[in-house]
Amino acid sequence: MKFSTTFLPALSALAAITLAQPAFASADLAQKKNCMACHAVDKKIVGPAYKDVAAKYAKDKDAVAKLADKIVKGGSGVWGPVPMPANAQVSPAEAKVLAAWVLTAK
Repeated sequence: MKFSTTFLPALSALAAITLAQPAFASADLAQKKNCMACHAVDKKIVGPAYKDVAAKYAKDKDAVAKLADKIVKGGSGVWGPVPMPANAQVSPAEAKVLAAWVLTAK
């Protein structure tokens, strides 16, 4: 029994670190792929704030796929007259990671 009482807090701490890491990794990926040139988490720059995107798509079960497609192919008309260009630097797999991360913004 002593093992479980000493092991569980360490396991909880490890889980917290592991679960938090993808958010940091995705922020780094967004920076690396030039997304942050036009977007910020909490304010509109050229494109919408990520928190606004997350709010708009919060109830859309297909949001990750839709946003990933827009990241790769670009889009227009959803957030105003300025189109979002396609991002050739982002693979479809990276786009899904980025889209999932954007949907967690608050």
